[in-house]
Amino acid sequence: MSDQKKSPSARRNFLAKAAGTAAGTAAIGFPSISVAQSPITLRWQSTWPSKDIFHEFAQDYANLVNNMSGGRLKIDVLPAGSVVKAFDLLDAVNKGTLDGGHGVIAYWYGKNSALALWGSGPAFGMDANMLLAWHEFGGGKALLDEIYKSLNMDVVSFMYGPMPTQPLGWFKKPVSRASDMKGLKFRTVGLSIDIFTDMGVAVNAMPGGEIVPAMDRGLLDAAEFNNASSDRLLGFPDVSKVCMLQSFHQASEQFEILFNKKRFDALPADLRAILTSAVPAASAEMSWKAIDRYSTDYREMREKDGVKFYKTPDAILQEQLKAWDKVIAKKAAENPLFKKVLDSQRDFAQRAAGWQNDTTVNFRMAYDHYFSRKA
Repeated sequence: MSDQKKSPSARRNFLAKAAGTAAGTAAIGFPSISVAQSPITLRWQSTWPSKDIFHEFAQDYANLVNNMSGGRLKIDVLPAGSVVKAFDLLDAVNKGTLDGGHGVIAYWYGKNSALALWGSGPAFGMDANMLLAWHEFGGGKALLDEIYKSLNMDVVSFMYGPMPTQPLGWFKKPVSRASDMKGLKFRTVGLSIDIFTDMGVAVNAMPGGEIVPAMDRGLLDAAEFNNASSDRLLGFPDVSKVCMLQSFHQASEQFEILFNKKRFDALPADLRAILTSAVPAASAEMSWKAIDRYSTDYREMREKDGVKFYKTPDAILQEQLKAWDKVIAKKAAENPLFKKVLDSQRDFAQRAAGWQNDTTVNFRMAYDHYFSRKA
């Protein structure tokens, strides 16, 4: 019998039963969450000062997770130094002093030199996004897990957030040849230390928040950090008006999100899935935000702060490549894991970077056509 021929009371009974069945099904498929339920809180620390855009990136990831969890999970992000020093973050997460954190893997370079290959050097011609592709699909993640296991680091690591090529750094005056670098007291980190040391530079590794005060006191002659927004907020234009753009020392770096493995594994499966799925989402958002913010601060420093930007001469870039060749040969002979990572990257780069170079159009040509090389 069709609905049209059913009596009004029969139709009401039928609809009531259907509604009850649907409600029961919904209750089974989508269990309600008590609003009064306290969220699970993860205590995090970044390796950045609170004013730095990198700390903002860490908070962006936390906000994404917090929102996706519907209030069941809360990542509380503290700035560098709140619990431990920036370079001590990995140990603090491993020990459970912190539930997690946000930094760059080059900061753990002293534990195993192979870790610096996620960011230091020319990466066989791969940009940062391609290095992340190698990490996710070319064997890098398994190699990183192997390194952390060898160090007895009980952590869960996610690489994300491809960084644009970093400047050579901030100087008292422009450098035009490799010999101009010799003897300079210079700040950098990771395997970049070895590159610049081979070039005759006196290197001092220090966290981002300490660089500008050191330059102001004359403890450094020059320094590199990362990008226009971070450099401007940290105060580089206050102590230098010369920035040399383009370098191979950290041309392909990215960020690392860390969790204490016991804490991570103890979470419900759906919350672990949220923490994992939020990584590529935050990576894309970070990339887009960086383009907007970095380009804005680059223009502001040129037009308002009186900073002069110069392209690093090819002669210096060539010396970096020569120095890098010596560094990786030495490290590969000393450290089997270093060689293993290096060989994996080389194989991936030969295929992927070759493809990118052959297929990517020269965007500079189009830019010059429309703007006559004026930003």
